[in-house]
Amino acid sequence: MLPAPLRRLLPDGFTLALLGTVALASVLPCRGDAARWLDRATDAAIMLLFFLHGAKLPRAAILRALAHWRLHLAVFASTFVLFPLLGWLLAPLSRALLTPQLALGVLFVCTLPSTVQSSIAFTSIAGGNVPAAVVSASLSSLLGIVLTPLLAGLLLAAHGGASPGLAGVWKIVELLLLPFAAGHLLRPWLGDWVERHRPLLGLTDRGTVLLVVYAAFGEAVVAGLWRDTAPLALAATLGLGALLLGLALLSTGMAGRLLGFTRADRITLLFCGSKKSLASGVPMAKILFTGQAGGLGALLLPLMIFHQLQLMVCAVLARRYATRAAARGDGEASAD
Repeated sequence: MLPAPLRRLLPDGFTLALLGTVALASVLPCRGDAARWLDRATDAAIMLLFFLHGAKLPRAAILRALAHWRLHLAVFASTFVLFPLLGWLLAPLSRALLTPQLALGVLFVCTLPSTVQSSIAFTSIAGGNVPAAVVSASLSSLLGIVLTPLLAGLLLAAHGGASPGLAGVWKIVELLLLPFAAGHLLRPWLGDWVERHRPLLGLTDRGTVLLVVYAAFGEAVVAGLWRDTAPLALAATLGLGALLLGLALLSTGMAGRLLGFTRADRITLLFCGSKKSLASGVPMAKILFTGQAGGLGALLLPLMIFHQLQLMVCAVLARRYATRAAARGDGEASAD
């Protein structure tokens, strides 16, 4: 049996399901009429996903954000300013080492909102400010519906990619923002049901991602994804993802100290400000970049790699924070 530190580095069940989905799409891609029906099914699943997220988010959580505005602004600045800036600075290196689609995929990662579930979970393990993490991560996901297509348009157009344009932004509104708003308006009637069936929301999250990944990779395989992507380019994508994550962790860690945050708030900034959402990113990519030259599959590879890197690295960091807090005692840890 592997030691606990090594077990935490192993892929989780969802990552294994993602790898299995990619393998299935590589062997049995969807074609013709079946692919068109699958495309409609993924649109419907995306709308359901964001409808349920709208019904889940309490209005009180939005109001509570006003009380901790400096921390939330720091998280949003990391997510929507620092990351795009890092992507812009690393773009020449990406273009030199990666295929055009992989390079655009790295830029797209930089435009995405923060994760929700894992940000909150790691903040809790590390002894951070969990209520602030809930608010920051939830609002980041909501803001991403508007900011991600705008940032993607600016970054990708500046580096040779096709901007999503107004049609892409409208599709985001149609498939993400309107269902989210409808779900939130219906929260007084649906909120209790959603709270009682939280596992259903988790299943919808994962099921939607797997469905979109299967459709995207199937389309890309038919277009020659694995024939046109060299192993060295995949290795370089892994290296760039690790560099991007390392710079984000270093920057958020330093910012928390410079801004004078408490230990709990620094932990929240570190874990909420350094991660990117696969659950939001895959549906957004499907909406924004369907029909992109080279296919959607290669554009999603950097996001899938970054997703696994952030889970492995942040799991180790969260346990290290927890161990240090336990060694020093709760009182001293909270005063740090």
